[in-house]
Amino acid sequence: MKTKAVRLYGEKDLRLEEFELPQLKDDEILAKVVSDSICMSSYKLAMQGEKHKRVRHNLSEKQPIIGHEFCGEIVEVGAKWKSKFKAGERFVMQPALNVPGSDGKPTVWAPGYSYEFIGGNATYIIIPNEVMEMECLLDYKADNFYLGSLAEPMSCIIGAYHAQYHTTMGSYIHEMGIVKNGSMALLAGVGPMGLGAIDYAINADTRPSLLVVTDIDDERLKRAAAVLSPEKAAKNNVRLVYVNTKDMQDPAASLREINNGNLYNDIFVYAPVRAIVELGSRLLESDGCLNFFAGPTDTAFSAEVNFYDVHYNSHHFVGTSGGNTDDLKEAIAMMTAKKIDPSSLVTHVGGLNCVPDTTINLTKIPGGKKLIYTHKNLPLTAIADFEEKGKSDAFWKALAEITQRSNQLWCKEAEDYLLKHAPEI
Repeated sequence: MKTKAVRLYGEKDLRLEEFELPQLKDDEILAKVVSDSICMSSYKLAMQGEKHKRVRHNLSEKQPIIGHEFCGEIVEVGAKWKSKFKAGERFVMQPALNVPGSDGKPTVWAPGYSYEFIGGNATYIIIPNEVMEMECLLDYKADNFYLGSLAEPMSCIIGAYHAQYHTTMGSYIHEMGIVKNGSMALLAGVGPMGLGAIDYAINADTRPSLLVVTDIDDERLKRAAAVLSPEKAAKNNVRLVYVNTKDMQDPAASLREINNGNLYNDIFVYAPVRAIVELGSRLLESDGCLNFFAGPTDTAFSAEVNFYDVHYNSHHFVGTSGGNTDDLKEAIAMMTAKKIDPSSLVTHVGGLNCVPDTTINLTKIPGGKKLIYTHKNLPLTAIADFEEKGKSDAFWKALAEITQRSNQLWCKEAEDYLLKHAPEI
């Protein structure tokens, strides 16, 4: 079977190609990808090329399909897995396989980075045996695909919350997770992942009583407050405060004032900016935990930390990159139960044709998640621009009307319309 896919050839060299998939083996699964969400990690992959730690082969010999936030349908199942998986079933995937290498240690190889025939930016893929062996192919019982593509980024957010830890003085016992009914700050927290973090913070079983979210852009803060309002948070007994720190002479003092002069139990940093990391460090309460969530491209990125506070005030620092399979299962369960709705993360949609340029220029394109429908040929288009494009195009006019009914958010009705009416790739 032929597939169309975007493959990595080198630094800033992504190519959309059509090629033949190999014959399906008894321990493999053939699948159709329907949607993929472009991740900042794919941008970093495109910038680093063969230098990226997850690139497995010499790129002049073998090129991986990029994309790892995908959702689709199983087409054909090899003999080994017929008792567990069936054609027509929908799936999402945990790309962090952690397959043991020859030395017994987990490898970093992952779909979307390391494999020739599996990745999210493709029409059809072959899922290798190790994905099923590691129990990373998950059943997705839902009536949409796009939320399935947002399950993996949500799992990264959930994993960060679970990685937080606090201690009981003198016992050396680590209590995992955020402080229940404590104070939390999300710094630079209204980007796409920040929005997911807000959604999870106000709807998870363990919630803070105060959640302060900062940014330096009024428009981003305004949109965040519109889709994840303080009123919505208050229904779950969370006081949610959005703050623009751009013109503050002393951001630390101002953020403490919001917390009645107190410091914060849990802090998440959502941008790889030294000043933000250092601000977070200054805001930590005794036994507080700071999670550096934003992965930098600069391998020498650093910031100053007060080690007096590490020693005497038990300041903790953690970093997470991705979630595990349990985090992904939790994301799917919460979405299915409608406890969280990451629809607000999506600001653009497009077809497979726009993936190379979009990925390489991702940092230059404002907004949140760029959602790709891999069997479609569409320019990358912001939801906010649907109405203008609809003045001269019936397709975009219909999408504008649908999203206007859903508070300018992507939704199942919009997806159904796009899948039915958008041109094929």
